[in-house]
Amino acid sequence: MSIEPPSQSDRPGPPPAGIDVAHADLAELLVRRSYLEAEREEDWFVLTSGKRSPTYFDCQVTTAYARAMPLIGRAFLDEFRRQGVVPDAVGGLTRGADPVAQAIAYTSLLFPPVVQLFSVRKARKEHGMRRFIEGCAPPGSRVAVVDDVVTSGKSVLQAIAACREEGLELSQVVVLVDREEGGMARLRDAAGKAPVSAIFKRTQLEALRERLRKGV
Repeated sequence: MSIEPPSQSDRPGPPPAGIDVAHADLAELLVRRSYLEAEREEDWFVLTSGKRSPTYFDCQVTTAYARAMPLIGRAFLDEFRRQGVVPDAVGGLTRGADPVAQAIAYTSLLFPPVVQLFSVRKARKEHGMRRFIEGCAPPGSRVAVVDDVVTSGKSVLQAIAACREEGLELSQVVVLVDREEGGMARLRDAAGKAPVSAIFKRTQLEALRERLRKGV
């Protein structure tokens, strides 16, 4: 079920509690483009955890959207600075993390310091350099692991493990959407002292969706 875009005069007021005003446009894009809701129970979505849910975040419909890319990049750079650590490079498990990391790296050219880009393979390459990680993150680099959405946390955990195996230092973990299914707690356990956070929580985006539905 989609929501029709409002006219300029019908746009909602301040975003729901917890959503940074500076990132309200990105939140609205996620709700309009990526938030899916099944109308019948038999159409419920199967999550990576194996659970069935009436709602689903198809985040790549937003992370691959040109208008969203600078908003994503700025939101993550703002979060890095809020955490007090700007990494040398940013990346995560291909494919969900790739457009997020690309947006961050490109936007960092406009808001230095520049952050380089890497991508974590799902399996080690069997020829050539036989790498787990491709891109600009040599051993010893401080890296932020990112992803589009976290449910169980499995993809991010795999990326963290690969980074450590390749001699990278984990500086932080930041995801675009936390589905609030317990995945973030697992990431905090794995990250040690590195901060772990989400730009948006599922409940915040659900609250925004209701406001957009009502036009308030």
